[in-house]
Amino acid sequence: QVQLVESGGGLVQPGGSLRLSCAASGSIFRFYTMGWYRQAPGKQRELVAYIISGGSTNYADSVKGRFTISRDSAKNTVYLQMNSLKPEDTAVYYCNYKTVGVDYWGQGTQVTVSS
Repeated sequence: QVQLVESGGGLVQPGGSLRLSCAASGSIFRFYTMGWYRQAPGKQRELVAYIISGGSTNYADSVKGRFTISRDSAKNTVYLQMNSLKPEDTAVYYCNYKTVGVDYWGQGTQVTVSS
């Protein structure tokens, strides 16, 4: 069993920055993928970024150059640094953990970009 707890969401003005954190606890496997998804009202949940246990990353086209996913293995924590935020980034952001045959989700943290 893996538990994921997100933090760092909030209200920010356009052009501002936020850093989301996802702390994982429980039985963590050697090979895994952790990522961030988001869901805005009236829209389907979409992948924002992910990082695999080997360190490779991938990003949605809409956030490339603005968001950075990173990890601190010692803390079992994954981060999403969000810069140059736009109102279109407003959504609930969810942390996700995947390993062989297992898929876990955090409860989500609200990010609102508004003036």
